[in-house]
Amino acid sequence: MRRRSLLAAPFLLPTLSRAQSFPDRPIRMVVPLPPGGATDIWARLVAEPMAAQLGQPVVIENRAGAGGMIGAEAVKNATPDGHTIMFHIANHVQTPVVLKRFPYHPVNDFAFIGKFGTTALPWCVRGDLPVRDMAEFRSHARGRGLNYGTYSPGSSGHVFGQLISDHDRLDMNAVHYRGEAPMLADVLGGRIPCAFHSMTGSGDHIRAGTVRPLAAMGPVRIPSLPNLPTLVEAGYPPELFGRTGFIGAFAPRATPAPAMAKLVEAFRYAMHLPVTLTRLRELDTIPQYLGPDAFKADVADYMAFWSGLVERTGITAEG
Repeated sequence: MRRRSLLAAPFLLPTLSRAQSFPDRPIRMVVPLPPGGATDIWARLVAEPMAAQLGQPVVIENRAGAGGMIGAEAVKNATPDGHTIMFHIANHVQTPVVLKRFPYHPVNDFAFIGKFGTTALPWCVRGDLPVRDMAEFRSHARGRGLNYGTYSPGSSGHVFGQLISDHDRLDMNAVHYRGEAPMLADVLGGRIPCAFHSMTGSGDHIRAGTVRPLAAMGPVRIPSLPNLPTLVEAGYPPELFGRTGFIGAFAPRATPAPAMAKLVEAFRYAMHLPVTLTRLRELDTIPQYLGPDAFKADVADYMAFWSGLVERTGITAEG
């Protein structure tokens, strides 16, 4: 038995050495959505302080497509050495559930670095539409068969937009994009009249009046828009419209514990910097740091909620 132990030791040493020297090159942070949108902006807020803490650059790689599934699948299949991580939003759960395509399991195939926070999504119209609230929107939209924009099939913007259409019998049609930035461009260009937006990606246009919010998702009002009601306050069902999703960082499931510990600590460091918290509040993003175990439980709970919502409403999509 002693001889077997001595023979095994040389094979263990390179693995231990690599884990202890982590990171020994730049870290790739995959954002599974296009540049310029809210997720991309949030990722860049934590990438720089994480890099300072880790002693290596954290390089953003936007890998969009299939509602975030292409980037997420790439991270799932990446070498699990800690040098590839992912920054993602609730699309991570939503898209595969709605599309009924599971190239990965949103919970079981990933290691959890930490939760970043959450944000409310306002339902908005173009600034030139003659509506000021949800009641006026219903009157304007009924019988017109309006198109509404979504930042991917199966996303919050898609499903909740359809739920508004169903609730108010508006017969609206979803038009899918590869992220919020191209969707916003078409709203501003007059090609799409309405959509769910994020304050992070579209807040400047909301404040300028070129995009007009009518009501917002979630249990509380948006801090910078205290006069904007929630959809629940506007009469929509709280069990459908009273919840927000998640934002956070992930790694491949088999990432070694020493590398994960350093990633978790760097993310925690970034999330507790006063400059990060100030910037998040400026973007109407609610900081809500959770460590790995609590974040995993949060995502699992959201997946159960979302699966029940999709089953209840019968919403499906192709894309």
